[in-house]
Amino acid sequence: MQRTRSMISIIMLVLLLAGCAGTQSRNTDPENDPWEGYNRKVYAFNEGMDKVVRPIAVGYDKIMPDPLQRGVGNFFRNLDAVVTYVNLVLQGKFRESADTFGRFFINSTAGLLGFIDVASKLGIPFYNEDLGQTMATWGYDDSRYLMLPFFGPSTFRDGTGRLADSFYHPVGRAIHGYGKWGMLIFRGIDTRARYLDQDAELESAYDPYVLMRDVWMQNRRYQIYDGDPPMLDYDLYLEDDYAPEEPATSDKQ
Repeated sequence: MQRTRSMISIIMLVLLLAGCAGTQSRNTDPENDPWEGYNRKVYAFNEGMDKVVRPIAVGYDKIMPDPLQRGVGNFFRNLDAVVTYVNLVLQGKFRESADTFGRFFINSTAGLLGFIDVASKLGIPFYNEDLGQTMATWGYDDSRYLMLPFFGPSTFRDGTGRLADSFYHPVGRAIHGYGKWGMLIFRGIDTRARYLDQDAELESAYDPYVLMRDVWMQNRRYQIYDGDPPMLDYDLYLEDDYAPEEPATSDKQ
């Protein structure tokens, strides 16, 4: 219980500090990233941590055979089905929630705890939902970008959603209830290994921070709209009297 309170305190402190960091902005995207000064500092911290994590991920990638890596990825993705199911229900997507329940049951039994993705072989569709996406469907569809320590790109909305989801995610329950951080660390290494092939592109970018932010924001928008985001009204930007809103007046969180 004490560890749970400590984790909540750390995350809430991060969010509080972000709320006080608007004056440090580099202003590459003042509308979506008004806390850029703070976010860049967290990005630099994460980059420092990656100097330790990346070599471990490289070793893991070399030692672990591809079939076993796929099995580990399938195992963790199967655990994610619990969060997806809850949020699909909250969004009123009952057919999709039934498919997700079916995937979880089949993969947890015939798929040996999820290591084998039997459900995909049977044609059962895969969905990936979280509380951040749910809040977006409820109307909270515009939130400030927020770089989280250790976890990376997020928004204010998605950061709080991640915290709430962790209390009923199987890995999160293990951590909150028993202090078993091993699964979280192992998943972090496995996830980092899956992004090794993107390192070169990120390192060659003029501003890696901006590239990571913009790609993540676009992908997140794609997820929120289930792969079919609305087209931007570019005609609005061509109007002579169009003037962007001043970031200082924004109350986006």
